[in-house]
Amino acid sequence: MPPLLLFTLGFIMAFKDSVAQFQFIDLSLLDPDPEHARQNVAEDTLKGLINSIQKVGIIHPLIVRPSSTEGRYTVVVGERRRQAAIRAGETTIPVIVRACASGDALEVQVFENLGLGVRSALEPRDMANAIQAIAARFETPEAAAQHFGRATTWLGQATAAANLSDKVTALLDSGKIASTGAAVQLERLAKKNGAKAEVLIGQIEQLPEGEKASKKVVDHALLAETGRGKKEKETTPAEPVIDPPKLAQDLGVLVPVTTPASEITPAAPDNPPSLTMKKVSPGKVRRVAQLLGLDGEDEEDILIRLIDEFLVH
Repeated sequence: MPPLLLFTLGFIMAFKDSVAQFQFIDLSLLDPDPEHARQNVAEDTLKGLINSIQKVGIIHPLIVRPSSTEGRYTVVVGERRRQAAIRAGETTIPVIVRACASGDALEVQVFENLGLGVRSALEPRDMANAIQAIAARFETPEAAAQHFGRATTWLGQATAAANLSDKVTALLDSGKIASTGAAVQLERLAKKNGAKAEVLIGQIEQLPEGEKASKKVVDHALLAETGRGKKEKETTPAEPVIDPPKLAQDLGVLVPVTTPASEITPAAPDNPPSLTMKKVSPGKVRRVAQLLGLDGEDEEDILIRLIDEFLVH
């Protein structure tokens, strides 16, 4: 077998074959790995983990390796847990000691964070049922939410999938609805308009085998029912009314300004409304002409085209 392959196999097997020792050690004896794959830990991302440790302690032991300093250890897996434990006020934590080289440690860190066979998130309904069961231990939703370190509004959202009606649950179980999120939205629609939800449920039930209703379809129906689309349309600022003569005036283009009839001083019948000519800026006129593709045309033609262009919008 080629030496390189032997080296590679040895590199991969080193951590796997090392002896694992479980123990509780003083948190102060743990050092972060300067070559750890995770170089940045945002403070705000630790809040939930800190709350978890304060409530139930560290669930998964950290993986550490003996450091070059006698009696100290370097973190292989669990740097976020180490930092959160410090902020949670812990003094001793559970660890699994595994002797391995720094190269092995990096590979373990990558595989662990890829989640390949390490852990899988609970299915949304399973999670919702579990959260609801824990929340039931508390006297109020506020107390339950505080236990999880979340806002009260979060609790309702987190347990929504645990409170689906029988019909919606049947659609989800049969695969007629694409996701738990779509089922939750359908349940919300039922609360807003039961009749409309029944029609949609009936349509979903009639879908051919293998087809399913997407969340987008349910979202659209719910959006129409809540009237958000209409409300947004009503509250959208109207487009400003374009006044071509004023725009031309601002650009310095020659523009005839006719005095409104209401502002005309009574005069002899044969006297027409006053006509005022604004000063022309030749450079701006040429610029407008270029924008309209009117190079070479005179100012009057440019003005006419300018007004026509804006009147059609």
